Amino acid sequence: MAVYEQLPGLRSDFNLDFVIVNGENAAGGFGITEEIFHTTLEAGADVVTTGNHVWNQREALEFAPREERFLRPANFPKGTPGRGSGVYVAKNGARVMVSNIMGRLFMQPELDDPFQSAEAELEACPLGVQADAIVIDFHAEATSEKSCFAHFVDGRVSLVVGTHTHQPTADHQILTGGTGFLSDAGMCGDYDSSIGMNWDEPLNRFLSKVPKGRFEAANGPATICGLGVEISDRTGLAEKIAPLRLGPRLEETVPAFWK
Repeated sequence: MAVYEQLPGLRSDFNLDFVIVNGENAAGGFGITEEIFHTTLEAGADVVTTGNHVWNQREALEFAPREERFLRPANFPKGTPGRGSGVYVAKNGARVMVSNIMGRLFMQPELDDPFQSAEAELEACPLGVQADAIVIDFHAEATSEKSCFAHFVDGRVSLVVGTHTHQPTADHQILTGGTGFLSDAGMCGDYDSSIGMNWDEPLNRFLSKVPKGRFEAANGPATICGLGVEISDRTGLAEKIAPLRLGPRLEETVPAFWK
């Protein structure tokens, strides 16, 4: 709800050309519905990416094939419904290729090799040829895998932004080849929680190892987390990068170059 309330203002106030939202936990923490997907687009998202929870709501299997702006990890096996990447036109006319790729360390289900998946995506749509900018949502648990993946594609994509662990990291940087990178953008949700869930049941499972109930999404005041990137019109590589945090629990910050 915080995203729906604030994203329209962020787009207009800062004249944002392109917005990507990872929506895989939007349905009460478990997957995404078609209604939520469309509401996210209406709020100002150009593309909605996902991750390992993409199929938690079974209806996603039905709407994924017909929604070009809905992405599931590209390294799902051949024949999986939906698409893992797409090329979209930004407000300023730039062609933006967005790819959603999932890591394998400590992740379920274990998908195809993310490095080879990225290689195939970039071979089909190289930066500066079919795309003016390339952004990869790398949905993974291990920061080591995220970092190695970013270095693997450095100089060939505009940005690699990590998702999945829900906690915003402080390692935003531009790699030597010109690719922007952040290990995890952080969740949009209530940070007085266990990665978005009420504390009681996760804590109970750590203490007793015996489930007493379901995980329930924490519904306190939400903090919006994300990442701002300025991309060169000439090279398609990152020129500036900075985190976005708006809300009551974490120190607020807005990319200075947006101002």
